[in-house]
Amino acid sequence: MDKNRVLIFDTTLRDGEQSPGATMTHEEKLEIAEMLDEMGVDIIEAGFPIASEGDFRAVTEISKRAKNAVICGLSRANFKDIDRCWEAVKHSRQPRIHTFIGTSPLHRDMHDLTQDQMATRVHDCVTHARNLTDNVQWSSMDATRTEWEFLKRTVDIAIKAGATTINIPDTVGYTAPAESADLIRRLIAEVDGAQDVIFATHCHNDLGLATANSLAAVDGGARQIECTINGLGERAGNTALEEVVMAMKVRHDIMPYSTVVDSTKIMNISRRVAAVSGFNVQFNKAIVGKNAFAHESGIHQDGMLKNRETFEVMRPEDVGLSETNLVMGKHSGRAALRSKLEDLGFELGDNELMDVFVRFKELADRKKEVYDDDLIALMRTNDGDEDHLKLTALKVVCGTDGPQSAEMTVVVDGAEKSVTATGDGPVDATFNAVKQLYSHDARLQLYQVSAVTEGTDAQATVSVRLEEEGRIATGQSADTDTVVASARAYINALNRLIVRRTKSAPGADVKGVDYKDAG
Repeated sequence: MDKNRVLIFDTTLRDGEQSPGATMTHEEKLEIAEMLDEMGVDIIEAGFPIASEGDFRAVTEISKRAKNAVICGLSRANFKDIDRCWEAVKHSRQPRIHTFIGTSPLHRDMHDLTQDQMATRVHDCVTHARNLTDNVQWSSMDATRTEWEFLKRTVDIAIKAGATTINIPDTVGYTAPAESADLIRRLIAEVDGAQDVIFATHCHNDLGLATANSLAAVDGGARQIECTINGLGERAGNTALEEVVMAMKVRHDIMPYSTVVDSTKIMNISRRVAAVSGFNVQFNKAIVGKNAFAHESGIHQDGMLKNRETFEVMRPEDVGLSETNLVMGKHSGRAALRSKLEDLGFELGDNELMDVFVRFKELADRKKEVYDDDLIALMRTNDGDEDHLKLTALKVVCGTDGPQSAEMTVVVDGAEKSVTATGDGPVDATFNAVKQLYSHDARLQLYQVSAVTEGTDAQATVSVRLEEEGRIATGQSADTDTVVASARAYINALNRLIVRRTKSAPGADVKGVDYKDAG
């Protein structure tokens, strides 16, 4: 491999999905994996096979479908995990087993292992994995808070046992750029055989330093960056794929490293991950935020008109952002809609286009002008994903005195039911109506409304997150009527909870998996 070539290891489907509320359906995981494969990601960490039957099935199917990327599965440091991981990834053209154990004092206490016992565990598990495949990655979880001598010892053991990639994670986002670079540099210099393996960096963003720490690690000699789309991940998230890829591309003068990621596909996959995870991208997010290429102040606009480079260090089209915002309307046809959606990065089959076209026409009848952001919101709406419950009618009565009321009709498993409920506001009344039509104990964790475009006829995108007995599901919907969008988003989330409740088995939720070694 070119000494300046950096491998991109995407863990959106594993570490990203562990973010509370970001759980994806089986079909969504397959779709995201296909998009990652097409954009040139080198390694896709497809999941944690031992976590649940659902994760195992997803990793297995992704392994069978991937055309280019290495497909990796995660496993704790025990033979049962490793064997289950291999059963899932062995179908891949390029399978990888990723096994890990926490090496810091805090994690050793959690595992109730001495340094010598943990060293033996590292040797035995890496050896076992290497007997299954010649592509083995070992991670020292919480490496940045591990004593230097013990970290060096375990890395040495892992390399001698056959690991081909050594990952040095900043599991809790604790380190700083200078430390990140120095740690990798010292390991490569002082551990026997370190020059013959690839060192990886896996940074979390608790202090807002994930991207900086990852790039510093590359300067120190790491040649694999572990990251996620939109920086999705537990707590404050992971290193954002789009940030490290574009940083190396734009500042190649001082970071002479390269990837094979097709950056023009970034915006499309960013939008799709936001849609399926229910985690909206903040407006001022680097690279993929709505305002990343927006200019409002007079001096900025004047400079942009004269020369785009005055206030932009990269072109919108470099990340797949269309510069045009042509208006669509009720007279636009299917061909025009398909062309516009393709410009926005959405490729649809004929049947899917027909469904979207019907919803587009309904929207165009209510809005005089349909903009790019309206179409993106339309594509992000997950109405009808699992239609155990389906909204058919809603009428809300509001007044300045007394409670508001909602008259609702919902089809519940094929049977139409109606109810009138009251609440402290129209949304509360609407949610109470759903509860009366379908009794449940799910708790509302998040209710979020954002306007898609400007004007009184703007669409509202509503996100709802529900939690029930440790299971979390998110629903989204967009509509010019905020209350209707709220009802559909709530029902979407509830539909997903119903599916997970039906399919779940003991230990089915990856967020419920105990990372303490199972022995």
